[in-house]
Amino acid sequence: MSTPRLDLERILDDRRTRIIVCCGSGGVGKTTAAAAIGLLAAERGRQACVLTVDPARRLAQSMGLTSLDNTPRRVDGIETGNGGSLHAMMLDMKRTFDEIVEAHADPDRAAQILANPFYQSLSSSFAGTQEYMAMEKLGQLRHANEWDLIVVDTPPSRSALDFLDAPQRLGRFLDGRLIRLLTAPARSGISAMRMLNAGFSMMTGALTKILGAQVLRDAQTFVTALDTMFGGFRERAESTYRLLQAPGTAFLVVAAPEPDALREASYFVERLDDERMPLAGLVLNRVHTSPAARLSAARSLAAAETLEMPSIHNDIGASASTGLTAAALRMHAERMQLGKRERRLAEHFTSAHPAVPVVEVAAQPEDVHDLAGLRVIGELLTRPGG
Repeated sequence: MSTPRLDLERILDDRRTRIIVCCGSGGVGKTTAAAAIGLLAAERGRQACVLTVDPARRLAQSMGLTSLDNTPRRVDGIETGNGGSLHAMMLDMKRTFDEIVEAHADPDRAAQILANPFYQSLSSSFAGTQEYMAMEKLGQLRHANEWDLIVVDTPPSRSALDFLDAPQRLGRFLDGRLIRLLTAPARSGISAMRMLNAGFSMMTGALTKILGAQVLRDAQTFVTALDTMFGGFRERAESTYRLLQAPGTAFLVVAAPEPDALREASYFVERLDDERMPLAGLVLNRVHTSPAARLSAARSLAAAETLEMPSIHNDIGASASTGLTAAALRMHAERMQLGKRERRLAEHFTSAHPAVPVVEVAAQPEDVHDLAGLRVIGELLTRPGG
């Protein structure tokens, strides 16, 4: 049974597709894939916005921008014949958290929250904040309705599953027993303070681990000021999940043909299925191929060994020429052997997930650094038989 091919053109041309989420482990080219998909969509007539969390400047440079920040910036130099446009932005998780506070609290209370040391630690170092804020920003962009396609480059996590867990994790923390316990003294007086003291020793370790050492007074001041906003975090987390599960969302799992990356991709495919989220397929990136595929690794090595025999070298010129040829043959053999190992790894994935569509993107000789490079990736993503 052959593996179905991922038809990215069909996904992009379907105007009902409003969100594409590129996910997977770090270091597999996920950010470049997301940027290439955004450019491809824009040049096919979509009003596209790419939301990335990659701190590297190379993505901004590849789009002709001096920098990316928390505000979508228009990308110039794209082909606009089909009426499309492209914007790009890089998530600033603290600024996004600040925007939530400013939008849902009066100016005096917002200023009190933003200046609080407990809040400053939470907004910049809480486990899962980056993932939560990426989805918060996605919700903001989607509800603004300025773009008909949003491409999300998800945060590089230790585990791909962190991305799916983060909205609920932060929502549970901000709306959970721990926060209610911290607000209890302000709400209930002395009896609540006794309860707080009784449980404080248990909380200290958790708070220190999650947020770092914070004084209790700062924590109480923070949660008291933020009390009216608790429900909103949970509501937005639930709204984000519904948005991700909607038919207008398509998840693309990006992986390299390496054991760890494909193992992570497999976990993600299974988790998306468990969460009933719409998986479009797998982008297998940085696949090594050879233009001389008919010449096997074994034949290439045999030819190299023959050329390296002393009897072949009749003069200095011939020796240099045959030496270069032999080296090229050995390099070709190594490339063929690498490609064979990658195919075996890919086959393990496809045998475990035979219904998941796949598209392969060949490894490029250098990193993508401009729109032309992104177009090459886009062509590979949509090439028939790719």
